[in-house]
Amino acid sequence: MHTRRDILRYTASAGAVLPLAAACGTPDRSASDPDATVVRYQGTAGSVVFPELAADLGYLDGIELEWIGDTTNGPQDIQAVATGDTDVGGAFNGAIAKLVAAGSPITSVVSYYGSDEESFSGYYVLEDSDITRAGDLVGRKVAMNTLGAHHEFVVREWLAQEGLAEDEISRVELTVVPPANTEQSLRSGQVHVATLGGILRETALERGGIRPLFTDQGLYGTFSYGSLVLRDEFVEEHPDATLTLVSGIARAIRWSQVTPREEVVDRFARIVGERGRNESAEVIQYWRSSGVAGPGGVITEEEFAIWLEWLDRNGELPEGSVEASELYTNEFNPFHNGTFPEDAGPDGEPASGPTESEDV
Repeated sequence: MHTRRDILRYTASAGAVLPLAAACGTPDRSASDPDATVVRYQGTAGSVVFPELAADLGYLDGIELEWIGDTTNGPQDIQAVATGDTDVGGAFNGAIAKLVAAGSPITSVVSYYGSDEESFSGYYVLEDSDITRAGDLVGRKVAMNTLGAHHEFVVREWLAQEGLAEDEISRVELTVVPPANTEQSLRSGQVHVATLGGILRETALERGGIRPLFTDQGLYGTFSYGSLVLRDEFVEEHPDATLTLVSGIARAIRWSQVTPREEVVDRFARIVGERGRNESAEVIQYWRSSGVAGPGGVITEEEFAIWLEWLDRNGELPEGSVEASELYTNEFNPFHNGTFPEDAGPDGEPASGPTESEDV
C-alpha cells in the first residue's frame, strides 16, 4: 500500500499534471461508473461547497460525489466524517482540535473558509445600545448559531484580548439562535448582540438601526478559520483517491480566489439551479469572496496553534495533549507540495487576476 509521501514522491518525479485519476481499492464504486470512487458529503442549502465546485469545474476525475443531505453545523459535519457516515466535512479549526484530542482519527487537509475585508462575520448591537466595549457584555446575551464552534471561540477570544478576566467572560451568556431568527431576536430585545454574516448581515445593514461591536476579520485580519477533514483510514487505504479529491478542492478554491466575482456568482447560481434540491439561490448573489487566506487553501500552523493555546488557557484540553502540526497536512495540496507555484492559478498557470490576499 502506498503511503501519502509515496504518492507525492511519484507525482513530483513524474511531473504529474492534475487532475489525477483515482486508483483501485476505493471505498465505494459508482453504479454509473464502476471505476469511480464515491465520496459522500453534506452540503449547504442555497450554497455551493467546494467539493461541488471542484466537480463542476472538472477537477475530480475518477470521483463521484454523493450528497447525503445538508449539514446543521461544523461540529456535526466533522463528527459525521469521524464516524464514517461521510467521507469529507468541514468545521472551525478549534472544533477539529477538540475532536482530535478526544481521539477521533481525522486530519485537516485544506482550509475552506475564513475572513477578509469582503467576507466576515460581525457581532452587532442596536444602534442606540449602551454596549460599546467588551465589559458591557457581562450579564448580556450574545446570539450565535451553535456553541463549541467558530463564533463561541471568536467571542471569547475577543473578550480576553479586550482584558476581561475569566470570571467575567463566564458571565457573558452565549445563546443559540437559528441564523434566520438572529436579527429579529436582536431588534426585539431578546438578545443584546447578534452574530451576522453574509446575506443576513447585508440585509440587516440595509434595514439600518444596528452597528458592529467587532468583527472576526478585525481580530486577525485575513485569516482562515476552518478546514475540511478526511478520516485517517480513508487517507491510508485510498491515497490516490485522496490526492485527487484534495487537489481538486484546492484548485476549486484557487479558482474562486482568482476569478472575477461575477463569474463565480454566475457559476454558483447555475450549480444550485441545476441540482434539483428545491432551494433558492438568493444567498449566492451576496457572495463576496471565499475568505480563504492561503492560495488554494494551504493551511498554516498558526491557524491551529492560536486555538490550541486558547483551549489550553481555558482548561478545555490537557496542556500539550495535541500539537498543531498533528492536526493537518498540506501534502495533497498542489499549491504546497511542489506541483504548482503558490502564486499560480487553478491549472498551474500564472494567475490572471488578483488574489483575495492582494485585494485586502
